[in-house]
Amino acid sequence: MLNNSKHDYPKIERHLARRDTVLKALIRHVGTCTLQVMPDGFAVLARSIISQQISTKAALAIGGRLIKALGRSGLRPKAILKAPEEIMRQAGLSAMKVRSLKDLAEMCASGAVPLKKLKDMNDEEVIEKLLPVRGIGRWTAEMFLIFSLGRLDVLPVGDFGLRAGVRNQYGLEDLPNKQTLEGIGDPWRPYRSIGTWFIWRSFGNVPQSK
Repeated sequence: MLNNSKHDYPKIERHLARRDTVLKALIRHVGTCTLQVMPDGFAVLARSIISQQISTKAALAIGGRLIKALGRSGLRPKAILKAPEEIMRQAGLSAMKVRSLKDLAEMCASGAVPLKKLKDMNDEEVIEKLLPVRGIGRWTAEMFLIFSLGRLDVLPVGDFGLRAGVRNQYGLEDLPNKQTLEGIGDPWRPYRSIGTWFIWRSFGNVPQSK
């Protein structure tokens, strides 16, 4: 279930608009941020693995079939661990993603990834805990920080959508490198996650947003 974020988005938007004229125009065009946080950390991580390198539409379809195949238990570690690989493959998952989901489920069930304790850790500590999971890189960990923990100051410099959006919105000839992106995003502090959301929103819908 999605929970409305308790963040004061209008206040954050005023901060961003004062610091960045490009974002000011984009915020005026898009309207108030509608990002919602999903506290079910396992589901966020599992869906992030499912969505890697495929379209949002395909990821939603595969995720729906997987949940149906798992039955009443739903997208939970125990259900993933019990599910035969063949059933998961029939839902549309690649063999690599099946292994990643199984590894995630095992590490969450064993406590190697302490889902309930992650909220008390800083961003880099959370990333450090998640990176040992097969199929989870820094980008997936950063999406977890934004979409599950509601962290406000994440700038996912490896995200293609952010890079392409910055190129388009700021009139750059090429996709920005890490240094350029960090320079553009620096005035957004301490709300770089929300600045990123508005850049994503320039392309259309953003996951977990109204």
